[in-house]
Amino acid sequence: MLILLSAQTGGAQNGLGAQARVLETGSAIRASQNALSLELVISQPVPYRLRVLAGPPRLVMDFNTLDWAGVDLGAQVPRSHVRALRQGQLPDGWSRLVLDMGAPFGLASSEQRIDASTGQAVISVQLVRMDLDAFERAAQDEGRFAVLSGGAFLHPEAAPAPAAPVARRKPVVMLDPGHGGLDPGAERGGIREADLVLTFARQLREVLVRRGLFDVAMTRDEDVFVSLDGRIRAARAAQADVFLSLHADALPEGLASGAVIYLLGDTASDDSAAYLAERHDRADMLAGVDLTGNTDEIARVLMSVAWQDTAPRARDLAESLVEGVGAAGLRLHRRPIQSGAFTVLRAVDMPSALVELGFMSSPRDLANLRDPDWTLRMAEALADSLELWHERDMALQGLRRR
Repeated sequence: MLILLSAQTGGAQNGLGAQARVLETGSAIRASQNALSLELVISQPVPYRLRVLAGPPRLVMDFNTLDWAGVDLGAQVPRSHVRALRQGQLPDGWSRLVLDMGAPFGLASSEQRIDASTGQAVISVQLVRMDLDAFERAAQDEGRFAVLSGGAFLHPEAAPAPAAPVARRKPVVMLDPGHGGLDPGAERGGIREADLVLTFARQLREVLVRRGLFDVAMTRDEDVFVSLDGRIRAARAAQADVFLSLHADALPEGLASGAVIYLLGDTASDDSAAYLAERHDRADMLAGVDLTGNTDEIARVLMSVAWQDTAPRARDLAESLVEGVGAAGLRLHRRPIQSGAFTVLRAVDMPSALVELGFMSSPRDLANLRDPDWTLRMAEALADSLELWHERDMALQGLRRR
């Protein structure tokens, strides 16, 4: 199980192109009877990932990127808490820290705080002692982790990391801010859906790029109209591996609230889904682009070949998105996964989902959509979800190849 995927928080924007250094002053591992804490003071914020592995209990942290600068973190920690500590550089440019724990300590919290005046950051990880059975249930499977992230430093006897190979292509996420230009989308009190989702897409792109796992493209990065067919063409031109269409619609009755993930379906899962699908597609007709004449015919041909593989991957994507949003404590619709005949989701060669971040017809949702703190939490949650989905998808594709 994935314990945590995290990246820096806060507003620091400077110096991310240079490698960060661990600073000796303030950096330490500290132990108490039933707890273990790690404080890393670093010269600038970095994206990082955190996992807990079992057999033996270990804390594994990967950073992009970090120079350890000879700092000894565990000199004063008893072996009952930390038996060994290893750190070094991975072939892909990331850095790794592995703590062999003397007992099962599970993750209680993790955060990165940034000093606005100095640009320095502090990564703080708090762990608490827990029952071994519960720890092993929560720990990520080591075999899957090693396949995705490499086995370097996971064990004392592990061979040194090999020389860096040719850089592997990162998976590409295509973000599709809905509407734009002559199609403003939903409107409430002078606020346009097209503007809200474009701002959010830029924020999500920033979060994903800083984490370093994905490359990110966008169907539009300004207030312009892009046809539904043009959005799919843009995704294919970018060789996208996953497609997320972002919306914040309004319903006539104004009763719906919370995030909803829509998948492609020949029929709508309810009246609201049918209404939204019809309204989205109508925008193309207003611009003189009516796709309904041939999209279904193309889909029938392609789906027989590709949809059997893509549909379950899209369903897994939707489930991961719901899991990530729920884990972040953000509001979900009472039926968080639905389906509809959305033309923009008809690219059967890549998993696609339409994310309704909330509904502008709900005053609470509209207030959230305008709150930068809320949208950052949602962006981090969707980034967690995409990383979780990618991890699961890679493992499942490996099984399929066997």
